[in-house]
Amino acid sequence: MDQEAGRAAAPLVLHVFPTFDVGGAQARFATLANRLGPRLRHLVVAMDGRYGCRERLGPSLDIAFPSIEIRKGDTRGNLRRFRAALRAWRPDLLVTSNWGSIEWAMAAALPPRPVRHLHMEDGFGPEERDRQVPRRVLTRRLVLRRSLTVVPSRNLERIALEVWRLPRERVRYQPNGVDLAQTEAKILPGEGLVVGTVAALRAEKNVARLLRAFRIATETRRARLLVVGDGPERPALDALAKELGIAGHVHFAGHVPRPLGLIAAMDVFALSSDTEQMPLSVLEAMAAGKPVAATAVGDVADMLARENRPYAVPRDDEALAGAIGALLDNAAARRVLGGANRARAESVYSQDAMVGAWADLLGAPVSVPP
Repeated sequence: MDQEAGRAAAPLVLHVFPTFDVGGAQARFATLANRLGPRLRHLVVAMDGRYGCRERLGPSLDIAFPSIEIRKGDTRGNLRRFRAALRAWRPDLLVTSNWGSIEWAMAAALPPRPVRHLHMEDGFGPEERDRQVPRRVLTRRLVLRRSLTVVPSRNLERIALEVWRLPRERVRYQPNGVDLAQTEAKILPGEGLVVGTVAALRAEKNVARLLRAFRIATETRRARLLVVGDGPERPALDALAKELGIAGHVHFAGHVPRPLGLIAAMDVFALSSDTEQMPLSVLEAMAAGKPVAATAVGDVADMLARENRPYAVPRDDEALAGAIGALLDNAAARRVLGGANRARAESVYSQDAMVGAWADLLGAPVSVPP
């Protein structure tokens, strides 16, 4: 990349992710990069060296994935290396994502500040499911006080203001958006209604809870469970399905780059997470006109149409099973709730509105510079 020549053409944004495997934050970035096209240039760094979300990026993008040495636990050395990279790469904006990239935020906060900085906080891992870690609270309070922190949920906005005590003018609530184009449902083999989820198979997503709830809900009902996604919990979930006696009714689809066709084939979308803020999978289910049974974490209940909110329940196997079972039993309710969710997605969570807001946040020019 000829950065000096390119700088006259479009701003250069450096994005740092804990991982660039497919997840909500990574999918949002791919959407923004593809939609904004030549209005921006991009550098992407994954702290864990994983770049699975590259598959979602258009081939015409001006984007690079520079190498840099990252040593886990070597904060002082990392800060020195990251400061040197910022001086060498000379981005117009640094965008960091979640706690896993906080050392880059620290590098940008040290005087003299080398670059304008935006921090995106999408949520927390299992270690911060129920309470904030004091050391992390203090670090965020000190490091982010002069940066712009963007959050997709009102719950995170409250935490940034009241717990991290960031200045009001340095915190921006920007909800995620979803593609509202209708997608044709894929044909799934087998019989019975389909309960489905889309989730990385990690501990905080607690798909084990969904397996247990599905078993309870289908003791007197006929249904299938579709799990879209992959991750380190997959072997344990396979074993649990066999232990529960439901392996024949559960299909693990693995990683699917574009799961919208599978979401369209579901009769009930389920979310079983221990911690979320504004999950993209729920937005995609709403856009597909699906009723949702979910744990009431983060902003999930507020995201849903008013009619669907009673099906956002505590983080409990029996409660989730009750919500799933009630939806399986009532085809009319599924239609009404699905339609209401679709209408709410159209009115509140437009992808066009999200892209427009992020174009401003990222400093994308209105048109492509000559």
